[in-house]
Order: sequence, then structure tokens, then C-alpha cells
Amino acid sequence: MQPEIFDVLIVEDESSLARLHADLIDNHEKLRLVGIVGTLREAREQLRLTRPRLVLLDNFLPDGQGITLMESDILRGLDCSVIFITAASDMNTCSQAIRCGAFDYILKPISWKRLRHSLERFIQFAITQRAFKVVDQQNVDILYQLQSKSFNQETSSKGIEENTLGLIRQIFTRDNNDSHSVDDIVNQTGLSKTTARRYLEYCVETAFLSVEMRYGNIGHPRRLYRRASQNEASPRPDY
Repeated sequence: MQPEIFDVLIVEDESSLARLHADLIDNHEKLRLVGIVGTLREAREQLRLTRPRLVLLDNFLPDGQGITLMESDILRGLDCSVIFITAASDMNTCSQAIRCGAFDYILKPISWKRLRHSLERFIQFAITQRAFKVVDQQNVDILYQLQSKSFNQETSSKGIEENTLGLIRQIFTRDNNDSHSVDDIVNQTGLSKTTARRYLEYCVETAFLSVEMRYGNIGHPRRLYRRASQNEASPRPDY
């Protein structure tokens, strides 16, 4: 029997962030990317065409707010979960997303470990849900526990090579007070964007770097990295 694959639609108008989400999906054996769209109109079209099992949904989109998609008949008519990803930190939006049945709510700037954890919980939830033909209280409790399971904050150095890590650290040690984007690191090292992002996020997880957000248009923060100060040099709860 072939393993079940879950189709994922990304609704995110910031192309670099959408690509990061896509990298996580593409590298997971149980997930399959069926589309990346940047507007509500495109999202509605893709929902009808692809009928995904999971949507990674941004809130601030050019033609409206993603939260309205969660309230739409088209999404309610699908067997589809939503991981809501947003810069909106107000309780009203959060409460609305919960009422609409969001599987998870993740605030920008995103912790990639947090998103990976959410994807794993969704997969476990979906597989367990399909396994139960009839439920008793124990089965229901299992499903609720999977959806609300707390984030394991342990870090992992899997895939981190010491020489490459040293190269990244050297840049920030040399330019102690400067901030660098992923593109800056790519230009200075020759690494791919995916690899550069992975090492930069690992440096954040281990408190060598901190993340600095530069905001332009609402919902479009630019993620910059800089050497963590002594006051910041402790593991961050978000990671």
C-alpha cells in the first residue's frame, strides 16, 4: 500500500516567503505542493481546481484578508485544514481564526521549526482521523491532543556542516553590527538560497544571530539577520 500524500496549497503574496514554505513541502515525503498563489481570487480558483487537504494561508493579501477565505463556502465545503500564518497579532483576528477552525495560528516573523512542527502535527492528525471509522471518547481525546500538542523546543543540527557554519559565522563576526539578508549571504558565500536560509535559521536557533524585521507595506516584513547581543544570547522561546 502506497503512503498517503496530502496536497498543500500556499496562499502567500510575498514570493520569498512562499518559496520558503514550498521548500518545506517539497522536502517532505507525505506532502505535495499543488500551487502557490498570492491573491484571494487565485486562492478560490485553486481551491476549486486542486481541492487540497491543507492550506498555508497568509492574512494580508492584495485583494483582501485571508481570514475571509476561512469563512467562505468553498473552503467549508472541502475536507481541508488551514494553518493560518500572519503578522496580525490582535486577539480579534486570532479568535476569528480559531472560531473558523484553523488547525494552527503562526505569527510572523516565522520560526521555521515551529512551522515544520505544525506540518508534522497536521499529518499525524489527518492519518489518525482517517483511521477512525467510529469514535469513542478516547479517539476524540487523541485527535484533540494531536491538534493542541505543544511545540517541542529542542533544536537539531541535522544537515549542518561545520565548515559552512563557520563561513556564515565569520561574516557576522567580521561585520559585528551589520544586518544581512539571505541575498547578502548568498552573494558573499555562493551558497544556494535554500542552504543559506537553513544555516541562518540554525544560527538564530542557537542564539548566535537574531532576526530583525524591516517593514515596508503592511504584511510584507523583510527578514534581516544580525549578530545577537549579549542580552539576546540565550535560546529563544520561539525556537
